[in-house]
Amino acid sequence: MTGADGTAVLVGFARAAREAGVPAEAQRTQAMLAAADALGPADPAALYWAGRLTLCAEPDDLPRYDAAFARYFGAAAAPRRARTRTGPPRRPSVGFGADEAGTDAEPTATLTVRVSASAAETLRHRDVAALTDTERAEVRRLIALLAPATAPRPSRRYRPAPRGELDPAGTVREMLRAGGEPVRLARRTRRVRSRRLVLLIDVSGSMAPYSDALLRFAHAAVRRRPTRTEVFTVGTRLTRVTPALRARDPDVALTHAGRAIPDWRGGTRLGETLRAFLDRWGQRGTARQAVVVLASDGWERGDPALLGEQLARLSRLAYRVVWVNPHAGRVGYQPLTGGMVAALPHLDAFVAGHSLAALTELVGVIGDG
Repeated sequence: MTGADGTAVLVGFARAAREAGVPAEAQRTQAMLAAADALGPADPAALYWAGRLTLCAEPDDLPRYDAAFARYFGAAAAPRRARTRTGPPRRPSVGFGADEAGTDAEPTATLTVRVSASAAETLRHRDVAALTDTERAEVRRLIALLAPATAPRPSRRYRPAPRGELDPAGTVREMLRAGGEPVRLARRTRRVRSRRLVLLIDVSGSMAPYSDALLRFAHAAVRRRPTRTEVFTVGTRLTRVTPALRARDPDVALTHAGRAIPDWRGGTRLGETLRAFLDRWGQRGTARQAVVVLASDGWERGDPALLGEQLARLSRLAYRVVWVNPHAGRVGYQPLTGGMVAALPHLDAFVAGHSLAALTELVGVIGDG
């Protein structure tokens, strides 16, 4: 695997590893490319170690890296007992008279890696409503690797710091401990905390092909930051499913959530359910300065004007309002339904949620700002 094609495959893998939670920033990606070139990118085992030794920063990154490698290149490409190895395997030497065999083997390995990576990349862009059972199971595993989280923001509270603005109270306390002598100037800086993430997921009949994937996305968000994430389902009524989604296993979490949702695959009254959310939860603090994500196709059975009024109200409370519409990923789609026409003026972002790639993009939108 050499040349521009090989580099594209490796860069794509680094991106997949970063989406899985591995700190595969640009500098580490460049180091991986250099290591793969030195070890021989045609050997899947060498490629595994080239990425593991350069992309991972701590032991907690290893399981995420192994999972990302298996998803991207195929489980067979990873070396056996990879976690018990202490270093990269040496490349086998080729004896005299074996040049032709080595020449034949390299294109085979290259073809295997390329085909596996191409299949994984294709699956990332497939509409989840059109997947087979096997493909759907694979996408579910990949969604579980996502880590949706809001960006950190400065808090009103301070903490002591070696550098920063002057801390008058801390300086006075230091002087009192030293008998009134000015020993040193205390410094402080603002604490940092993440914004709250609120997910409102439409579980009506028209959203049935996408509700499972979106709820699994919500489960990944709850698992990432349990105390800073709230999840509600909207349809004909509002249902809080955050406690159900705190289960570690995604299948168990969705089973609990399904039992708690009384209007699964029912109608859609987005305006009324959004008003119920704001009256009971949003106005009391849940939506204040939060990133609010509303996932729906916009088919409103109620009054679209009411939906517009409630979204205007929400936009005044929230830090950002993001609308996820799975149909937006279709060629030629235009937001012409009554609900979407009423919603668009009050949104900060409008994205698709029809595929794994679209959900990955949503992770970036949530983390912006």
